[in-house]
Parts: sequence; C-alpha cells; structure tokens
Amino acid sequence: MSFLRRRSAATPAGPDFDVLAMDPEDWPGNLGAGLLPAPDGSCQGVFLRYDLFGGRGPAMVIGNLPEGSPARDLADKQPPFEVAQLLLALGNDEETEVVDTEDVPVMQGDNLLIVRRVKLSESRVSCVQFDRSDNVLVTVAAWDRPITDDLYALLKPLPAELFQQG
Repeated sequence: MSFLRRRSAATPAGPDFDVLAMDPEDWPGNLGAGLLPAPDGSCQGVFLRYDLFGGRGPAMVIGNLPEGSPARDLADKQPPFEVAQLLLALGNDEETEVVDTEDVPVMQGDNLLIVRRVKLSESRVSCVQFDRSDNVLVTVAAWDRPITDDLYALLKPLPAELFQQG
C-alpha cells in the first residue's frame, strides 16, 4: 500500500500522516472528525464518526493512530480507543472488553492486508484493525452491523484540507 505514507512536515494544520477513511462525499449521513493532540501540539491520532442514525449517534468510528500514540497503549482486554468513542457517543456505558482477536488475510487488489478482527463482550460492536505501511494503526468500529471485506475497498486517503483549521 505504497500510497499510505507520511506527509511532509510542511502540512499547515492537522495530522502529519495520511488519514485513511471513507470519503465524506460517499457517506449518506453526518460526519464528525476529531484530532488527538499531544502536549507539544503534534497530532497523535484522528478519528472520524460516521452518523447514519439522524443525530442519535454514530454507526461507525474509523481511527488512525500513528506509532507512539498513547491511545494505542491499552491494558489487557481493554477495547480499542475507537470502540470506547463509539460507545461513549451512543450513550452505552456497559463494561466492554476484548474477548478474542483473530488475524485474517484479505486481498485488496494486488495487496495482501492482514486484518485483526477484535471480538468484544458487547456483541453489537464489530471491530477490525490493520497496520498501514507507515505504521499507522487503522481501527474500524461499527455499531450493530458486521464489517465485511467490501469495506476495505471504500477506504482511501482523505485530503489534508479536511483537517485544516480555519
């Protein structure tokens, strides 16, 4: 996946890495984006919330966390950051933990992608993760819908302008 590489340091605002997600133009609902700032002002991750429920909460959260992001450091059985954000946005305060993980090979064009399926105690959440070629961890968490292999074909780098302030 050679197109998934770090941006130059000259990016005026937002993350210094490409954000892989679904294009907002392709999504029929509302989109929200959040940046995880570090104390030094650098971006330690980006997550996008896709809302299909008419303002009642997101259907999906896609996160991009670079190597070294504190949001990647999880305790044993702690769900990924994106799962916690999804449940928080939905107002679901049930205790949720990772029950199991399974690595699954997926072909995307000519590229082999190793996808980690994360099984959670909250069965209404589907979660998958994969590492990009630039060591950014992509996590997709979906509410009450399975994540199929077709989803990976919809993911693409979003334009840097989407994350600029102004």
